[in-house]
Amino acid sequence: MCKPVLDDVADCELYNKIKKVSEASTLEELQHSTEPIMDYLANAGCLRPLKSIGDRDRLVEDILMFQVVNRVRGPFERFRDGLKTLGILAKLQQHPEAFRSTFCNQPNQLTADILDDLFEINWSENGSNKRANENRVIAFWRDYLQDVEEEGSQRLGAILAFATGSDQVPPIGFHPQPSIAFHHDTEIPQRFPVANTCINCLRLPLYSTYSAFKSNMDFAIDNTHGFGKE
Repeated sequence: MCKPVLDDVADCELYNKIKKVSEASTLEELQHSTEPIMDYLANAGCLRPLKSIGDRDRLVEDILMFQVVNRVRGPFERFRDGLKTLGILAKLQQHPEAFRSTFCNQPNQLTADILDDLFEINWSENGSNKRANENRVIAFWRDYLQDVEEEGSQRLGAILAFATGSDQVPPIGFHPQPSIAFHHDTEIPQRFPVANTCINCLRLPLYSTYSAFKSNMDFAIDNTHGFGKE
């Protein structure tokens, strides 16, 4: 029988709330951690009196079973019925490994080149002063990716998460495509890079040296913790 785990929950906000429930060490903490999700528990059929800390693990299991399995059971069953139409389901059950790459996401390890290719650059007009400044910053960006690659794919994933909220490329890609924009406003100077994860856009200041680019990028990434899965 399928036994989902916390990492199977894609909703970051719900992930954080379930995590707090799972980490409760006293009955009081357990009751407090469930208060923000009382409506959710009622809709999921998981609402019950909590009489001891021993109720915690069963509650978490029930929440995960609902969120990961039961909530999508109807669409999944229809999908399975569709696979039966041309005999695909039978072949899939006979040869699961042959179909694994088709049905299961196996993310590629991030590299500097993959990350560089992933971002579209919002260039200014070719030949303009703005474009010259942007060319310099993008050269810094590419040097930075190469340096970070030496630290491992996890660090590259942190850069991607800073810009998009995801530390790996989703199975169906990003929508919208990640992009790089530039901060040209000299009246409102910007020291650190900023990101809008709603539109997957990384905005870079116009640094004049690589050392400034690297130190400020490192600071921004190291001090921006979010999305619940660090």
